Amino acid sequence: MLLSHRPFQFYLASRLVSRLASQVATVAVGWQVYELTSSAFYLGMVGLVQFAPTAILVFVAGHAADRYDRKTVVQLCQAAEGVIAAFLAWGTIGGWLTVQHIFIAVAGFGIAGAFESPATSALLPAVVPEGHLQRGTAVGTGMFQFAMIGGPALGGLAYAVAPSAPYILMTAGWILGGILMLFVRLERRPAIRELPTTEQLFAGVKFVRENKPILGTISLDLFAVLLGGATALLPIYARDILLTGPWGLGVLRAAPAVGALLMTIYLARYSIQRKVGIRMFQAVIVFGLATVVFALSQWMWLSLIALAIMGAADTISVVIRTSLVQLATPDEMRGRVGAVNFLFINASNQLGEFESGVTAALFGTVPAAVLGGVGTVAVALIWMKLFPSLRKIERLE
Repeated sequence: MLLSHRPFQFYLASRLVSRLASQVATVAVGWQVYELTSSAFYLGMVGLVQFAPTAILVFVAGHAADRYDRKTVVQLCQAAEGVIAAFLAWGTIGGWLTVQHIFIAVAGFGIAGAFESPATSALLPAVVPEGHLQRGTAVGTGMFQFAMIGGPALGGLAYAVAPSAPYILMTAGWILGGILMLFVRLERRPAIRELPTTEQLFAGVKFVRENKPILGTISLDLFAVLLGGATALLPIYARDILLTGPWGLGVLRAAPAVGALLMTIYLARYSIQRKVGIRMFQAVIVFGLATVVFALSQWMWLSLIALAIMGAADTISVVIRTSLVQLATPDEMRGRVGAVNFLFINASNQLGEFESGVTAALFGTVPAAVLGGVGTVAVALIWMKLFPSLRKIERLE
């Protein structure tokens, strides 16, 4: 019933091509910045530049997702991202694109993403049949992991053909995503909201703060991703340590998603029935240990295995966190709570890239990645003490 439901089909297709475009960007931007600068610091700056507008606008974006038509918000963001990608393609073809131009474009992606993510997350319950939200979330997560696998590999291959090719693909992907979203027919629309007040803008923060298990799981992922952001250093590992090229970088980028997709398939069949809280902490610890293995590896096969384990472990945490948030959040709050979740988790990926770039510039690439993995394990152990209610959660109900 779910996969034959037309609104969900078009929603899923739109998200797939949009996520493919964004994953192509991770390879194209990272490789081009490192090719232009040979600097770990500038690689880290890519994450900071994308994070800054997100941090500034995310609460306004969350309220926009609750007050305005969510489908329209998503389409406007996809159109903006397509224009930015076209700018990057134009500059690369013309030979005048600089690192400063790339940073401006990345900031634009950050602004669009700040509005798109809460709206997309809040839109899901309106495009699935009643009673199928959990299954719809699982299918959407699997589709996201597919994009995480195909996007980086596609971006690496396209860049090997021509540096402008990935940006052309990104432009086409976001335009197609916006067109597909036109065919989504919503069965349940959010009610019209009153004009925003400061209290309404930050209602999601209050909701998360007062719900200790949600606060614990979101903040745990925040610090785990922040410290374990070794993937930001993949261009350095690909070129200087593992001695491969853009295609190899694409394969490395895809490896965590392969592990995540396999874990998603497993969890869809064998859900976590007991000791949910402790399982999440165990998954974060495994993520940290796998990060250390990747950091020390000088063999492509071992690096790919470590990255796949990182992706699989992270998926367990994501499934538990997403389920907790969905079960506890009323529909009229989903945009604002989704904005808080986006700030803590998705944006922390970009801030984690900055942290990894800075520590790599200061201490070296391998020590920085090892330090991040060890820090992730330490945070998990500390959070087990700080949030006993999260650790003691037995089931997702």
